[in-house]
Amino acid sequence: MNALPAATESPPRTLVAQPLTPDAFAPFGDVIEAGDAVRQFPINGGNTTRYHDLAKIDPGPDGHAIVSIFRGEPRALPFPIEMMERHPLGSQAFVPMSGREYLVVVAPAGDPPSPEDLRVFIARGDQGVNYARGVWHHPLLALDTVCDFVVIDRAGNGHNCDEVMLAETVLIDLDR
Repeated sequence: MNALPAATESPPRTLVAQPLTPDAFAPFGDVIEAGDAVRQFPINGGNTTRYHDLAKIDPGPDGHAIVSIFRGEPRALPFPIEMMERHPLGSQAFVPMSGREYLVVVAPAGDPPSPEDLRVFIARGDQGVNYARGVWHHPLLALDTVCDFVVIDRAGNGHNCDEVMLAETVLIDLDR
């Protein structure tokens, strides 16, 4: 009797994080950074530069913007991505307070994402992100140490968090 070959499982897909830039992130929302902000001007007698209107905060109909602090535990790499979430009623912004790099995993708004839809960015400690309404994203991914983030998002009536499990696990790694 001939034995059948053992079924082999293919290794999980691995995505390497790319640098977070406004152009690369534009399909998913806004990068919040001083950098080359289009609208910047001096205020307070010239002692301060205001980098103006950096993100389109969208609390959606019947919502209002709230400010919270999220404290993220560090994630070990490579990190498995098994689920994604979205906020269909409003945007959600994350601004790091700890000055540390962190990961941003996104997929376009619309149908639940497949592993092929995922994009991974490494954000510098001086860059925030604002996920546009409905954009799929992974929850907070701090690296190396506990990190605090100011989070600006929506409060109000209605269900504003959808979660989906991915059809297959995707590994995230860095090319440091």
